[in-house]
Formats: sequence, C-alpha cells, structure tokens
Amino acid sequence: MSSDSSDDDMPLARTNGHLSASTVSKAEDKAMDSRAKPKPAPVSIRNGPVGDASPHTNGNGKRKSRSSINRVSYRDESDSEDGRLAKRQKKVVPDDSDDEVLSKRKGKLPPAASETAMAEDSDDDMPLNAKLASKRKAIEKNAEKDAKAIRASESKAKKPTPKKAIKDDSDSDVPLAGAKGKKRLSNGVNGKGKANGVKPEDSDSDAPIRKKVKTAASTAAAKTKTKGKAEKSTPAKKAPAKKAKKEVSEEPSKSEDDEEAEYRWWDAPKKEDDSVKWKTLEHNGVLFPPAYEPLPKSVKLVYNGTPVNLHVDAEEVAGFFGSMLNSTHNVENPTFQKNFFADFKEILNRTGGATDRSGKKVDIKEFAKLDFQAIFDYYYAKNEAKKARPAAEKKAEKAERDKVETPYMYCKWDGRKEKVGNFRVEPPGLFRGRGEHPKTGKVKKRVLPEQITINIGKDAKVPPPPDGHKWKAIQHDNKATWLAMWQENINGSYKYVMLGATSAVKGQSDFKKFEKARELKKHIARIRKDYTADLKAESMADRQRATAVYLIDKFALRAGNEKDTENEAETVGCCSLKYEHVTLQEPNTVIFDFLGKDSIRFYDEVTVDRQVFKNLRVFKKAPKKEGDDIFDRLNTTQLNKHLSSYMPGLTAKVFRTYNASYTMSNLLRDLKVSDATTAEKIKLYNDCNREVAILCNHKRTVGAGHEAQMEKLGDRIKGLKYQKWRNKMMLLDLDPKQKKKKGASFFELDPDLDEAWILEHQNFLVEEQRTKIQKKFEKDNEKRQQDKEKPMPDKELKERLRVADDLAKKFKKENKSKKVEAEGRGPTVEKVDGNIKKIEERIRTLELQAADRDGNKEVALGTSKINYIDPRLTVVFSKKFGVPIEKFFSKTLREKFNWAIKSVEDDDNWEF
Repeated sequence: MSSDSSDDDMPLARTNGHLSASTVSKAEDKAMDSRAKPKPAPVSIRNGPVGDASPHTNGNGKRKSRSSINRVSYRDESDSEDGRLAKRQKKVVPDDSDDEVLSKRKGKLPPAASETAMAEDSDDDMPLNAKLASKRKAIEKNAEKDAKAIRASESKAKKPTPKKAIKDDSDSDVPLAGAKGKKRLSNGVNGKGKANGVKPEDSDSDAPIRKKVKTAASTAAAKTKTKGKAEKSTPAKKAPAKKAKKEVSEEPSKSEDDEEAEYRWWDAPKKEDDSVKWKTLEHNGVLFPPAYEPLPKSVKLVYNGTPVNLHVDAEEVAGFFGSMLNSTHNVENPTFQKNFFADFKEILNRTGGATDRSGKKVDIKEFAKLDFQAIFDYYYAKNEAKKARPAAEKKAEKAERDKVETPYMYCKWDGRKEKVGNFRVEPPGLFRGRGEHPKTGKVKKRVLPEQITINIGKDAKVPPPPDGHKWKAIQHDNKATWLAMWQENINGSYKYVMLGATSAVKGQSDFKKFEKARELKKHIARIRKDYTADLKAESMADRQRATAVYLIDKFALRAGNEKDTENEAETVGCCSLKYEHVTLQEPNTVIFDFLGKDSIRFYDEVTVDRQVFKNLRVFKKAPKKEGDDIFDRLNTTQLNKHLSSYMPGLTAKVFRTYNASYTMSNLLRDLKVSDATTAEKIKLYNDCNREVAILCNHKRTVGAGHEAQMEKLGDRIKGLKYQKWRNKMMLLDLDPKQKKKKGASFFELDPDLDEAWILEHQNFLVEEQRTKIQKKFEKDNEKRQQDKEKPMPDKELKERLRVADDLAKKFKKENKSKKVEAEGRGPTVEKVDGNIKKIEERIRTLELQAADRDGNKEVALGTSKINYIDPRLTVVFSKKFGVPIEKFFSKTLREKFNWAIKSVEDDDNWEF
C-alpha cells in the first residue's frame, strides 16, 4: 500500500530534529533481527520511577512545534470527555493541618504523584493488563469472524429479489413501532397513534413558548411512495407567512408538561441533509454569576505583618486565593503561586496598589510575605453558617434560585422543549487546569456580555443583555448546535453553551458515535490485515503509519495532537511520542512512559509483535536522541486521512470506542451469571468495566477519603457481624438445645470482633440513637413553629432520650452475663434464624461492594462507561440477567441514555 504523503508533506518543524530516512533498506531491516540489545532510553527518564511519590513533571525538554494552527470551531463537541463548561466550586472543608499561615509553609510541593498514580496489580500473579492481553487474541478472532459474517450477510442482501406486488407501506423508512413483528402503520403513525413517537395533537403545544407556532418538523407525517421509495416528510399544515416574535416563558405549567409527548428521534426517518441542525431555535440566553460582594472592613489581606487596603478588583482576586487555602495541592504548587502572584501584581498596579491603615503605600514584592488566613477564616465561617441554616431557610433560598434559573434551563428547538446543559457563564476565579498545567493559578476574568455571541433563530426574540451592556454579536447559524459562545482569557479557547446531555441532539451525537464504532466491525479485519502487511513496507512513512495504527488498535493509545508547549501541558499520544517515551527490551517488550491526556501518566509494559519491536528500533536509530519524534514521518491528519479510505469518518478515536465496546461485549458474553446474586452480577459487570477502563488507560487519583470510606465500610460489615452474633445468642435464649443441634462453633464470636471493638461499637450505637432522637425532636419543633404551635418542652426530649439510656443499660447487662435476651414481637427460633440469614446476605453484599470499591480506587469506570462503552450493552445485560438498570446508570445517565434504553427494550438479543 502506497504512502499517503511524500517527504514534502511533512511539517517544516520536523526537519529541525533528526529525521528518519525515507525508506528502510532490506539490509537495515535484516540487521534489526539481531538480538544484540541496543542502548535504550532509560525507563521513566522524565516521569520518575514507578511508584515514586515525587511530582511527575515533564522535565525541561520542550516539544518541537508541529505547526498546528488554532482555529475557532463551531462544531458540536458532544463526544468530548471535557464537554461540561461550568464546574461547581468545591466546598470549603476545614483541615487542621492548613491553619498555618501560607507564607510560613516551606519546602512543600504539590502532591502531583497522586494525579498520575498508577493502579497497583491485583493479588493475582498476573495483572489485569496482562490478563486482558491474553484474552485479546480470542477477541480479535471473534472480530474477524464477525466481519466475515457481516460482509456475507450484506452481499446476500444485495442480491436482486423477484418483483412482486408491494404494499404502500412495505418499504417505508419509518421503523417498527414497537417489538419485532409488529406491522408498520400507514402515514408513519405507530400503534399508539403517534407520528415518529409524537402525538400529532400535542406536537404544537410544547411549553415554554407563549405563542405557539406550528412548524413543518413538528407536524410532518412520514408518507411513502407505492414503489418502495420513501417520500420526504410534508407538513400537514403550512406555517403562516409572517411569524410573530416569540418569547420563552419562565416555567411551563404542569398540565403542559404532562401533555408533551416524548420525542423518539431514534424511530424517526433519517434526515437527508444532516448538516442542518434546526429550523427554529428560541432561548433566553445565559445566566451571569452574581456580582462580587466586598469583604467586611475588618477582614484584610496581610503583607509582611501589615493589614492592607486594596481596590475592590484586587480584593476579589486576593479572595480567590484566600478562600482555597485548604486546597494544598493547588495553593502550595510553585507554578500556581507564581502565576497567581504575577496576575495579582498586574491588577494591583492597574488599580493603584495597596495602602496601610494610614493611607501609606505598601509595595507588595514577595509572595511569601502574603498572609491570606483572615480571608480564609471569613469565607470558611460564612460557608459553615450557610450550612447550619434551618431547613426552611435553605428551601426558600433554593426556590428563589430556581425561580431565577428556570427561564434559562430550557430552549425551544424545532418546536420541542429541550433542556440546556450549561446555561451559566463561568464565574471568575483561579484557573486550576488538569495535571501539571503550566497556566495553573492564573486569574480567570469575569466574562462580560460584550464577549458573548448569541446563536438563535431569525424569527425568535433575541434575549436582552443585562442593563447597560450589549452582546458581542447575534447570529442565526442553523448548522451549529451551540446557543451562545465566548472566548476565555486563559488559553484563548472558546466556550459553548450547548443542549443538555438528555437532549435529542446530544443523544443523536452519541448514537452516531457508537454506530460508527459498530460499522468499524465490517472493516476491522481488512484494516488489521493491511497494517500487518505494511509493518514490513519499504517506505518509512508507510511503516510508521502501520506501526502507529497497530499501537492504537492493540493498546488503545490516543492518536496525539499537536500542542503549544508554551501554553499547554506537554501531553502526548501515539503520533507525538518522543525518543525518551519508549524503552525497548529484547526480545519484544516495549515500555511506554509518558504524560497522556489531562497529564495522567501512562506507564505500561507491553509485549508486541516482533516486527513492531524491530520497527521501533529503526525509528529510534541513531543519530536520534532525546527530544526527537519517533513517528517523524507521520501526523494525526495523515493518519486519519488514511483511515477514512476504509470507511467514511473513520479516525483513530473510533478505534478506542470500537475496542472498548467490542471488548466489553465479549467479556459480558463470556460471563457465567446464572446462579449469581444481584450483588455478584453487579460486581461481575464492574470487573468487565474495569478491564476496559484499564485498556483505555482511564485512571484517576485515589481520593483523599478513600481509606476512611473503606474503614467505614469495614465497620459496617463488622457491625453486621456483631448483629449476627447477637441473633445467634437470642437463639440460645429461646432454645438452649440449639447449641447441640448447630454445634458450638456456630455460636462463637467472629474473629474480626474483639471485646474492645464491641464496647466501642456499643457506645456508637447508643450515641447514634441519641442523635436520631435529638434531630427528630428538633424537626418536630420546627414543624410546630411553622404551624404556629407551641414548641415541645425539654422535658419531652429527656423522656424520648430514655430509649438510648435503656439501650446502654441493656448492652451493659449483656456484657456482664454473656447472654442476649430475644427481641421483637413474639420472637421464635424460625424468626431469629431467618434474621440471621438476612444479615448474612447483607454481609456478603457489603463485602462485594468493598472489594469492588477497592478495586476501582485508581480506575475511572465512569469515563469508559459513559464515553466508550455502547450503553445498549449495559441495557441488554441488565434486562437479560434481571439487574435493575438503576444499579448501573444514575438518574442523570438514564436520562442521557434514554435512547439506548428505549431502542433495545424489546430486543434482549441485541449485540454490538
């Protein structure tokens, strides 16, 4: 197969380094068969040894530019893992270790090792990666069989069929209304009287538009020609020539909401022109964050022991830093400190600087002399007071907030009410970034209306900007799916207000992504055959491309895009791997060690085909050295152009989706779950998900609270074991002969429990009872106060607390006598025996949860489950084995993947 590019196509910047020869001679190829071990790049030359607690930085080396050009992109980025714009600010949590004035802390570095923490191998001899690699060959054979079966099925379907009379609706593009075998009904109306899932009589009554306008999209019914060709949808009623300007109402009434039918877009005919995203679009714009509230006069930033007065703009920026002193990972990071101080100084200079109480100028020169503790204490106290407010006050505040937000929550998209995802403009603050971002700590400026472009329908009412302001621009681009956009000041990137994850637009985007991955099933065998042949190509460009596709396919490496290393963290992917990122060990082991997406460390030792190993030796051949590209005759544009020749729209990214989904499909298919409990089935599913997440390198930082959570879960299990033992003692109280019948060992105390722990647990149970009683008393009094009734006296509380006192006395008696009296109404041996079995089941469930949680502590299951594994696989598993879908998808995900749940609800045998 010929090369996609000549030497002339290579980016100019590549020639600055050591460039590989344009061809590989047979002699050179043969020489690489020698097992003489070349001097490899040392392992972890930039990232430190595996398991090192030091920060994993990328060293001082800078990547050579690949002449990438930043352009404004208006396309829908729904496939991105970073789609969400506004992120909730973290709550301020007290940390006794951080009470020290920041300037006094010395020698501490940000705990970046946790950011790039590696998942430890399991207790088994073979780590999960190796286990998955051992299964991969079988999975690839299955893929080859599937590809042949699909091609055979398609060729059979293409054979001409004898002509015969065909009913008007026999070849309609309108899919089946329900389960298999149900007949299509004429005019594209299903068995429930809906056209494409939308009731015709309700299609034009969607809230929140005050003035309803019927559109072709909302009233069309699918009609078909007699010769089996689908006719274009035609409107039942033409829209009026002049459309009145419309306004989005604040909140649809309940009756309007109830009448609104679900839009089953997955059952609707495919659009001929997919580039046009909407015909009508109305929305209320964006919600700006509240204005800054100045600090009380008593709260000051302190410099070198002197409280200073600041301009309100400088004070706000000081507050950004001061409010997050507890986030040591950020505020103790030297890069974060340096960037913050540079921006803070610039704002100080622009606003007149700082003065002391007498008005004398204070020259702020050193960051180390700044003391933000008073600011932190103020915001922490304010936050604690907010949390301690009565429930009624919190409820009232939420109602007020909802009232303000409601107009922005929904838009009108082709006559349908759709939820807007991120309608809030990001508040100002300090940029944190991911991993070792070089701009962490810089000030994110407040976004003004003058920076925002609104995208809306031509006939819709343009939302008014805040008083005294105007929008940057108004446009009517119906090929774009964003409602508003602006450019942020940190990286110069564009932020978009998009529809929510539950919208039809986002659902269709997800559907297309997974369908494209499914389509790759037809071509994967040929692609693998071709790149295997090209691993020995004479052309260096062809050989590099084949090797890159091999690594992307086999090890789920990201393709790797060009970076501006001055402004972005130096992260790499397959095509941008450097000499030092790959270590070779004879005979065919390759060690990858680099910072991948979000500056998460990718470290993996893999076994590759011998030819791939030889090729990597060729690509690293002298005079190449550290800093040089391995794939110096390949970039992602060329790679994706080559892949698209197999299948329209095929890119390196599709391989990750395909491999994740196809691997998950095979793993789930091989599970033996017939006799498993629900908890065991969930764990088996999560084990499969974990293997896919490791394949895709979806790692996460071990949470600071993980150990505490595991300890708490362990205490819950021990608490249940204590409860089980008490019930066994109750059996003896009811029938002493049970000891002989069941054996003395049955009644022995669990080895996990000791006397000290039991005493502590008993105290905990008593105090827990007291707390519950007190909270119930306070809640009852609060309700009485709302109903304008006299509150209950403290005497009532003391009376209620006797229950806890009685429990303490009971435990004391049991500890002394070593006997437990049977509890409950009419206790019998059968009832207590049944209780013991229920407790044992709960213990098994919690132990499975504990093992599952500990196994997932460094693996991000959510990323693969949400973005790479076809959700229909999860739905089918759930239905097939009787596990509630709620166990796998949260409410938000059930709404996001509603299309997946509904589209396979009648097909238990659906396969990826």
